[in-house]
Amino acid sequence: MAVGKGWEGVVLRLMRGKDFTFTVTGVEDVTEHVRRIRFTDGGLLAAAGESLHPTMWVRAWFEGGARAHQRAYTLVDPDPATGTFAFEFVLHDGLASRWARAARPGDTLEATVQGTGFDAPAPEPERLLVIGDPASLPAINSLLDAYPRTPATVWFETQHPSDGELPVRGGAAPRDVRRVPRGGTALADRVRAELPELLGADRDAAYVWLACDTATTRALTAYLRKDLALPRQRVHGLGYWRPS
Repeated sequence: MAVGKGWEGVVLRLMRGKDFTFTVTGVEDVTEHVRRIRFTDGGLLAAAGESLHPTMWVRAWFEGGARAHQRAYTLVDPDPATGTFAFEFVLHDGLASRWARAARPGDTLEATVQGTGFDAPAPEPERLLVIGDPASLPAINSLLDAYPRTPATVWFETQHPSDGELPVRGGAAPRDVRRVPRGGTALADRVRAELPELLGADRDAAYVWLACDTATTRALTAYLRKDLALPRQRVHGLGYWRPS
């Protein structure tokens, strides 16, 4: 990459982040707003070994101005045997989206692995309650793949009509996908109205995973922990993006 990574790169080096170079092997438009790009991993998956986990993400670097900027992306269908995976880009006006729109086989992308992790809920949940949107769908699908025999309810916020076509992974257990059109507090209101009855008497039997815009994630995480008194280890919340 022709430009430096600035203070972010310095911090990641100090934190012993590992750098890799990915090479584009294919490009697919899932919808007009979501583009899947496949890569060879540059040794990432072999280096990850047993630490490869659901919802795993890396920091990809995109040129913008005098330096590169990092954006986090979840690994989609990582295959250690072939050293391949994909990213799914929700297209909007931004550095990563501009790169994704122009990407072609043979292009390369630098990335740093540092900070990712997944604490598997223990005991294993009897039901999953999942809240997200197209930006977090890759992570949602990897979580559902990790628990194929666990019933799941997914509240999925949509912005465009085609978001309803985005695939949510199935499994041996039922997946109840509840699509919520984006608008104000609609997602949070729907979750507050419907989630409590799904928890059951044993709060340790459920696991709530949520990743949407930062404000909604914070509000719902506080609601789950304070109002519903869910144990901290049974709730995972992460803000994925901020409205521009």
